[in-house]
Amino acid sequence: MRVAVIGAGVAGLVTALELAKRGISVSVFERGAALGEQACSWAAGGMLAPWCERESAEEAVVTLGRQALDWWPRHYAGTLAQGTLVLAPARDAGELTRFSARTSGYERLDAEGVAALEPDLAGRFRQGLFFAQEAHLDPRRAMAALVEALQAAGVPIHYGVEADEAALDADRIIDCRGLTARDRLGALRGVRGEMLVLRTDEIRLSRPVRLLHPRIPLYVVPRSDGHFMIGATMIESDDRRQVSARSAIELLSAAYALHPALSEAEIVELRADVRPAFPDNLPGIVEDGRTLRVNGLFRHGFLLSPALAGQVADRLLASRELPDAHHRQRRHA
Repeated sequence: MRVAVIGAGVAGLVTALELAKRGISVSVFERGAALGEQACSWAAGGMLAPWCERESAEEAVVTLGRQALDWWPRHYAGTLAQGTLVLAPARDAGELTRFSARTSGYERLDAEGVAALEPDLAGRFRQGLFFAQEAHLDPRRAMAALVEALQAAGVPIHYGVEADEAALDADRIIDCRGLTARDRLGALRGVRGEMLVLRTDEIRLSRPVRLLHPRIPLYVVPRSDGHFMIGATMIESDDRRQVSARSAIELLSAAYALHPALSEAEIVELRADVRPAFPDNLPGIVEDGRTLRVNGLFRHGFLLSPALAGQVADRLLASRELPDAHHRQRRHA
């Protein structure tokens, strides 16, 4: 079986690697000229946080997302299993109660517990929730590691190619084009997300921190060399223009609320992109002739890609075995 994967975002790369591991011949086609150039995965937070995501997502996200906690450490050595810390200012303590009522798998912390986990936040928060089983990674380094693994497995990646399904010389096609696939999946909608990257040596964090706020919940994800990715916004829009001034102010204000040192940090990057979502915000695999369309990962690309890739591989292997079984039956008869 020869399989063509269209799209080299996280869904396409994870699917291609899972297929290659199972002995399927794979090629990847990416319209961008370089890795991440046109992939919303490049702006992702990289949080592997199924229990935290349950606060606003369906139980299926927890069930599918837990597979990522096993898959990513086996394929990217930079995966950090340090858990997730959820905090709220004293005036917004009710938000912490609401968050805990929607989630599970956490430990309640007092001020001393928060300080023990993150010493640089000592004295700033009276209580928190610690989701010890969760993890995080740097999306860009993780995607580069997947490309290296694919190259080692002999999987070619063709950049700068607008793949035409009808012209592809493949037995099966896996469409992982994200929002671009609206030409075949009319139910897809865009959800805009905005992020910024700061750099400072004045504060250190060991794990993602979610700061709850009635209007602007914020997450801060530590990366290497004093870099922090800060994100929050979810806007119902497919507008890919740069981060708005209002969003930048809100992100910076919320970062300051976590720790004043972040107000003096260097702004390294501001970026906005649009994530694909189905009406129910759950991912799906749609069969369309010889094509399987993997889409609707919403804000959970790194979290849900491993589970969907496994489902795709299972389907392809099952379809490959059926003709052989039928042939054996006919021959025996």
